[in-house]
Amino acid sequence: MSSPTLYPGVYIREIPSGIRPITGVATSITAFLGRALKGPTNRPIVVNGFADYQRIFGGLWRNSSMSFAVRDFFANGGGQGIVVRLASNDATASTISVGGLQLAAASPGTWSAGLSVTITAGTTDPGVAARYGVQTADLFNLTVTDGATGQSESFPNLTVLPLGRNVQHVLEAESVLIAVTGPLPAATPTAGTGIVGTAGTDGGVLGDDDYIGGTLQSQHRGLWALDEADLFNLLCIPPPTLDDTDDTSPVVYSTALDYCAVRRAMLIVDPPAALTKDNAIAQLGTLGLTGTAARNAALYFPRLKEPDPTAENRLRTYVPCGAVAGVMARTDAARGVWKAPAGIDAALAGVSDLATNLSDNENGQLNPLGINCFRTFPVIGRVVWGARTLRGADQLMDEYKYVPVRRLALFLEESLYRGTQWVVFEPNDEPLWAQIRLNLGAFMQGLFRQGAFEGTTPRDAYFVKCDAETTTVNDRNLGRVNILVGFAPLRPAEFVILQIQQIARAQA
Repeated sequence: MSSPTLYPGVYIREIPSGIRPITGVATSITAFLGRALKGPTNRPIVVNGFADYQRIFGGLWRNSSMSFAVRDFFANGGGQGIVVRLASNDATASTISVGGLQLAAASPGTWSAGLSVTITAGTTDPGVAARYGVQTADLFNLTVTDGATGQSESFPNLTVLPLGRNVQHVLEAESVLIAVTGPLPAATPTAGTGIVGTAGTDGGVLGDDDYIGGTLQSQHRGLWALDEADLFNLLCIPPPTLDDTDDTSPVVYSTALDYCAVRRAMLIVDPPAALTKDNAIAQLGTLGLTGTAARNAALYFPRLKEPDPTAENRLRTYVPCGAVAGVMARTDAARGVWKAPAGIDAALAGVSDLATNLSDNENGQLNPLGINCFRTFPVIGRVVWGARTLRGADQLMDEYKYVPVRRLALFLEESLYRGTQWVVFEPNDEPLWAQIRLNLGAFMQGLFRQGAFEGTTPRDAYFVKCDAETTTVNDRNLGRVNILVGFAPLRPAEFVILQIQQIARAQA
């Protein structure tokens, strides 16, 4: 748009370059669903290390297989996790009554049995009270202490009035230990100390409804709580208990797989406890993870043996989903999402043994079925020795047979989806198409230079097409712009064949 020229002289105008750089999304943010000792329920909470998990969710707990999966994730190189704590319907929170104020622990569980709350008089400074629009007699201080951990929270100058620092609103926004239940008293709570009246309970073992949040996704419970998470790339759902024979329900896995397909994420499937090399086909059938959505899932076998710090470091068998997610995160950071998270560099940290040690022939029975195996090799140790999706069986001949190919495609889809939001409502003509080709081409070129694609030239490695051929006149009349992006993926060298021949030399 031209600006008016009212006087003789030089006018400067800034012309937009049309460059809108596309930033690649994260590739290894891992979501976990399961029980935890404490912490908010049915909410996706970001944890950036196991110390975060310990602080928010209470650390390792014998009734939580998820806590050990999170430990394995960070021990094997995981960077960021999203934890959704689930609790059965019969789990309850501890209650405390003090000074006429009815309180309860911020989350259900026996963790809150040692809570105590102390109320003291608030400030006597009229200026502070005036700032909140109340009288000094309306203010009180509240301190809550967790006797089990020593954690303490202090909230000065609260009030039960709707003005100022209303106790219900302040605790809801700032406290991780306590919350107000029931109506607030009419008068300012009297000074005193209260302890738990009715102790909370952890509830029973999780059922399918606890995992998938019932039939209404709009309630954002269980799996659907991840709707509130902006992005996750990997999903782990350990079994409800640490029992060696316990499995995650096929119903839960099936629902989670469909959800992963929508969210462009990978589901890491733990092996059924009964799976062996001899019954693998039957056990895969019981999971029911078939169809094109199975491209977004990968199964790893066998389970892992690791020390249990809650039981004097005796060896216990754990599902491998957390460790595998950690290896994927470590591989992504070192080599990129296009590198298979397997091989001698994909060592499993903290693993003392495998539940089943496989031979080459036994590995050869499972690999063609799309089952990724763990192997133990001298010097190298225990490693991930497979990189196939659940559509990776030789008989299926699927184009997304390999985990790195599928994960690279998901990375491209999510990155380009987010990086083209600016296109919506732009004038649909050649100038727009040129900008699209410029920006998407620059993104793909950057990945090519990092070695993400097969081919020695950009022409061999990828293409971006957006013009009058992809977007016809009818498409423009319907308000559509069509962008075609192609890429040549790097497939892992799964089988290395050495041919050795003896040279026969003629004698002189």
